[in-house]
Amino acid sequence: MPTASIISTLGAGSGIDTKQLVSDLVDAQYAAQTAKYETNSEKLEAQISSVGELLSGITGFSNALKSRASDGSLTTQPTVSDSSILSVSAQSGAALKGLDTQIEVRQLASAQVSSSEVIADPQAHIGTGTLTLAFGTAEVADGEMTGFTPGATSVDIAIGEEDGSLQGIADAINAADAGVTASILTDADGARLVLKSATGAAQAFTLTATETEGDEGLAALNVGVGATGTSIGTAAADAIVAVDGVAVRRSTNSMGDLIPGVDIDLARASPGTLVKLGVRQPTAALSGIVSDFVDTFNEYLGMVREATDPSSGTLASDSAVRTLSRSLGGMTLQKLVPDAAPGVPSTLAEIGVATNRDGTLSIDAERLAAVLASNPQAVEKMFSASAGLPKKLAEIADAAANAKTGLAASETRFNDRQEELDESREKALADAETMRTRLTQQYAAMEARVASYRSTQDFLKQQVDAWNGAND
Repeated sequence: MPTASIISTLGAGSGIDTKQLVSDLVDAQYAAQTAKYETNSEKLEAQISSVGELLSGITGFSNALKSRASDGSLTTQPTVSDSSILSVSAQSGAALKGLDTQIEVRQLASAQVSSSEVIADPQAHIGTGTLTLAFGTAEVADGEMTGFTPGATSVDIAIGEEDGSLQGIADAINAADAGVTASILTDADGARLVLKSATGAAQAFTLTATETEGDEGLAALNVGVGATGTSIGTAAADAIVAVDGVAVRRSTNSMGDLIPGVDIDLARASPGTLVKLGVRQPTAALSGIVSDFVDTFNEYLGMVREATDPSSGTLASDSAVRTLSRSLGGMTLQKLVPDAAPGVPSTLAEIGVATNRDGTLSIDAERLAAVLASNPQAVEKMFSASAGLPKKLAEIADAAANAKTGLAASETRFNDRQEELDESREKALADAETMRTRLTQQYAAMEARVASYRSTQDFLKQQVDAWNGAND
C-alpha cells in the first residue's frame, strides 16, 4: 500500500489519531538534534558574518590609507611661478625641501617634419627601389636643408611593387620602425607624404631613394640637401634651458635630471623670463590624514571590541581576532621611520596621537600642530606610501588575510563547520523520514488488525443478537 494511502487510513480502525501520533513521535525523537542544529547554525552564521566584516574592514582601511598616501596630496610638491612656460611634479619617493631655483626656457626641443609635394592620387603607383633613412644633425633655412652631418645610424627600407603607392610607402616606413613616423596629409589639392622624427637636434634625417631601373619615381620623395620634391616644415632641435643661469641642452621637452627629485615639462619658450621653482608643504593635508586615520581606527576598533566582548561577542574565543586586536593596540608606539635621526619624531605618539585606556586613539591638536610647523618632513615620511604607517597597516591587514593563521583561516574554519552541520542536518532529516515511514507502516498494520477484529466482533454480536431473538 502506498504511503499516502496508508497515512489516509491511519486511525480508521482504532479511533486513535495515529497520524498525529507518528508525527509527534518523530518530532520528539529528533527535537534535541533539531534544536542543537538551530542553535549551532545561528552561532556559526553570526561568526562567519562577523569575521567577514572584520576582514573586509581591515583590508579596506589599509587600501584606503595606501591610496591616500599614493595620490601625492601628502607629499611636498614643487611649485612654479609661471605654469604656462613649464610644469613640475615630484618624482616618486623624492624628499623635496629647500627648493629655490630659477629656470629660463630659451628654446623648446622639436622634431624634424618634412612633406612631399602634392600627389593627386595616394593610391597611384610612384615607383620601386630602396629608401635609405639616415640620422644626424642638419642646418635648415627657409624650408630647405642646407647642410647635414650624418650620424652612425641608417636604415634601408625596401619598396616593392605592392608598396609603390604613396600609402604603401608610408606603411613600409612605419613598419620599419626606424625612428620616423609617416602619415598622409590630404587637402583639396591632393595628398602629401609627411615624415616626422623624434625631438632633438640629433634626430634630423635624410631620405634617399635608390630607384629600380625602369620603375623610377621614388626620388621625388628624397629629403635632404638639394632635394627638390620635399620641404622641411620644422627643423630638429634640442631644448635649451638655463638653470640658475647655466645653459643646458636636452633632446626632449620632458626632463627629470635637471633638479633632483623633480620632473620638468616645458610648455613654451620664453627667453629672458625667469621661472621660479619652490615647494609647497602639505601641512593641512597631513593634519587631515592624521585625524581621518584616528577616526577610522576608532570605528574599526569598535567593531573588534564588539566581536570579542567576553559575554556577547561572536568571536570572543577566536585567536586570530585577539592577535589582530593586539596588533592594533601597539600602533602608536610602532617606529614608522626606522632611519629617523635622534630627536626627530618617528612614532604616532611623538606627533600627538595617544592611546586611551579603552584602546581608542585621540589627538593632542597642539602637539600635532607644533610638529607640523617645526618638522613637517617627519610627518610626511610617516605617511609615505611605500613605508611608514601605510606599510605597517598593510602588514596587519596581510596577517589578517593569512589563510593559515589569520581571519581568513577562521572564516574557512567556520564555513567548514557550517558545511559539516548542514550535512548532519540532512542526515537527521533523512533518518527522521525513514522513522516516519517505518512507524506509518507499523501503525497501518495495527489499524488493519484492529479493523479486522472489529469486523469479527460485529459479526459475532449480530449472531448473538439473532440467537437471542430466536429464543424469544
